[in-house]
Amino acid sequence: MIPDLSFWQWAAIQTSGALVGLAKVGVPGLGLLFVPFMAFAFGAKVSTGLLLPLLNAGDVLAVSIYRRHADWPQLAKMLPWAVAGLVLGTFVGGYLPDAVFRRLMGVMILVLVALMAFLDYRKAWDKVPIHSPWFSIIAGLSAGFTTMVGNAAGPVMSLYLLSMRLPKASFIGTGAWFFLIVNLIKVPLQVFFWHNMSAASLLADLGPFRPL
Repeated sequence: MIPDLSFWQWAAIQTSGALVGLAKVGVPGLGLLFVPFMAFAFGAKVSTGLLLPLLNAGDVLAVSIYRRHADWPQLAKMLPWAVAGLVLGTFVGGYLPDAVFRRLMGVMILVLVALMAFLDYRKAWDKVPIHSPWFSIIAGLSAGFTTMVGNAAGPVMSLYLLSMRLPKASFIGTGAWFFLIVNLIKVPLQVFFWHNMSAASLLADLGPFRPL
C-alpha cells in the first residue's frame, strides 16, 4: 500500500505525528492542520489509515496523563451514538471514490469550523440545547461519522464539551477517553473494510524508528 515515499511525504508523516502529540495533550485545534495536510500528501483514504496509529499513540499518552479527569456521564450519553456514526461512516466512506472522499473531508471541516466560529462570535454557547437528548444523539453520530471518514471529530467534540462548560482538565480528559475508545474501534473497521492499514503503513508511521 505504501511505495517508496518522497522526502515531502516522510516530512508530512513526521510533522503530523508531532502535531498529533500536541493536539492530544491540550491543543485540540491542531487536528484541523494535520488532517488536510496528510490528505494532500497521500490522498484522502490512505491518509486516514496512516494517521490512525499516530492518533492511537497520542490517545494512550493523553489518557495516561488525564485518565482521572473524564466526565463519564457525558461520555455515556454520546458514545453509543458515536459507534453508530462509525458504522455509518464505514459504509459511506467505503463506496466513495478518493476524490469525492477528499471533498467530503474538506466540507466537514469547513462546516464544523464555521459553526464553532459562529457560536463564538455570537457568544451563543449558552444557547446550545445541551439538556435535550437530541443534542447528545446528534453530537455522537456526527463525531463518529467525522472521525471515521476523516479523523476530523475534534471540532465536534470541542463543540460538545465546550457546551458542557467543563473545567480544562475534564475537557481534555473526557475527550482523551472518547478518542481512545473510538479510535481503537476504528482499527478493525479500517483494516477489514477499507483495507487502508497494513504492515507497510505501520512501518511508514514509525519513520526513523522503523526496523531496517
